[in-house]
Amino acid sequence: MVTKTLEKAFAEASKLSAKEQDELGAWLLSEFESERKWEEMFRHSPDALAKLGERGLAEKRAGYTEELDPEKL
Repeated sequence: MVTKTLEKAFAEASKLSAKEQDELGAWLLSEFESERKWEEMFRHSPDALAKLGERGLAEKRAGYTEELDPEKL
């Protein structure tokens, strides 16, 4: 079953040229593969994300980080 949102996205994508459709398709497939790789990495190392979070907090406490200003993005 395809959701209305995905159906709308496919309808818009079908208006693109063949080259643009191929580029979009290749990009989507690459994103799906990348997501699968991240899921697999964390599935085999469940503590990895927690360790990364702890490291980030330690760096913040040590003063190695700075506040992000969304206006400067």
